[in-house]
Amino acid sequence: MNKFITTLRNIWSIEELRKRILQTILIILIFRIGSHVVLPGVDVAKLKDLTESNGLLGLLNTLVGGAFQNASVMALGIMPYISASIAIQLLTLALPYFSKLQKEGESGRRKLNQITRWLTIIVAAAQALTYVRATIPTDAITISQGLFYVSSVILIVSGTVMCMWLGERMTEKGVGNGISMMIMIGIVSRFPGAIIGEAQARGGNGQILFFVLELVALFLVVLFAVAITQATRRIPVQYAKQIVGNKVVTGQRQYLPLKLNIAGVMPIIFGQALMFIPGLVLTYLAESTKSDTFQNWAIIMNNPASWQYCIIYAVLIIGFTFFYTAISINPNQIADDMKRGGGFIPGVKPGQPTSDFVANILDRITLPGGVLLAVIAILPAFAGLLGMTQGFASFFGGTSLLILVGVVLDTLQQIESYLLMKRYEGLMQSGRIQGRQIDANVPA
Repeated sequence: MNKFITTLRNIWSIEELRKRILQTILIILIFRIGSHVVLPGVDVAKLKDLTESNGLLGLLNTLVGGAFQNASVMALGIMPYISASIAIQLLTLALPYFSKLQKEGESGRRKLNQITRWLTIIVAAAQALTYVRATIPTDAITISQGLFYVSSVILIVSGTVMCMWLGERMTEKGVGNGISMMIMIGIVSRFPGAIIGEAQARGGNGQILFFVLELVALFLVVLFAVAITQATRRIPVQYAKQIVGNKVVTGQRQYLPLKLNIAGVMPIIFGQALMFIPGLVLTYLAESTKSDTFQNWAIIMNNPASWQYCIIYAVLIIGFTFFYTAISINPNQIADDMKRGGGFIPGVKPGQPTSDFVANILDRITLPGGVLLAVIAILPAFAGLLGMTQGFASFFGGTSLLILVGVVLDTLQQIESYLLMKRYEGLMQSGRIQGRQIDANVPA
């Protein structure tokens, strides 16, 4: 405990870090206040709760901290920006223009950021119109519907732009990645309510001991998620001697880090989005054909706790893990960069053999990474079968847990770097906190 207090004092004694932490807290407060500002012309008491499910609406509501459910001006949060960023990332692989911008350094990065911002506005406008038309019932609208739809779309888009600006300011002036931090804050804001709800449910049934065991299980699941996030396969890279000016730089051995979970949380998000399609199709077929078979399968595919749903969900996650890893890391580019830098993997020839070696390593670590990711994704379903409330069970895995773990590790890594620069002892006595984001093209 004394060591923890000393570490907090060291953190507070660094002026730049102290200012960054205070600015981060201020931005978080602004974001949370905005999440509770309701759209003009909405009677909140008449809003139907359309997000109390494990579906895509429930996921979105969790990521924005309940703003979606409350019809807030920040109902979409930062999610349109995330969607636009993913689209631009995919376009850099498909279109030569975007690929060229990505290779132009700082100027290209600024152009891509500008395109991402404009695309965010377009995505936010489309999602805002869908949101106000599909999720807000007409009896909850207290003004003219035409005026309400126009004003709400403008306000929601403005709220998204505000969230995007706050995230960028947090990254520049605060601690950690601002965009990821805002998503994490939205998730964390629902955790106290989930804990209280679960405690009341267990306490009312006289199952306090079971509630304590649930907290212990949650702690173990978090440790499991941290282990998966931190697990790294390090490939040794030897650099030859180089002549720089009049000096001879001795060759060094470094490591190329390849994370077990390179794809992060994206396979779970993609898999969860696609799992809506079978349920919708089967429901439509059941209603149109009046078939008992389609009706039974529609019930199964709309029930995230069914074993059939879990198996299909897990297969989709494993498949998306391979897909996202393939588009995130290019073994050929790694081999070329390594060759230009005078580096080589001991026992492996430069060029194509190096590319094949890296690709083989990726294949070996992606499969277990995808399987473990699928296990985390379906853990909330098992938690629900044990009688946990839905809000509490959602923290036992899935998107919420991985985002929380990843963002916290990234933030701790940045804080630790400040401590080490000032020659203070780091946050951990042994080892370094590894960041969630790793550039596979640059040896560690």
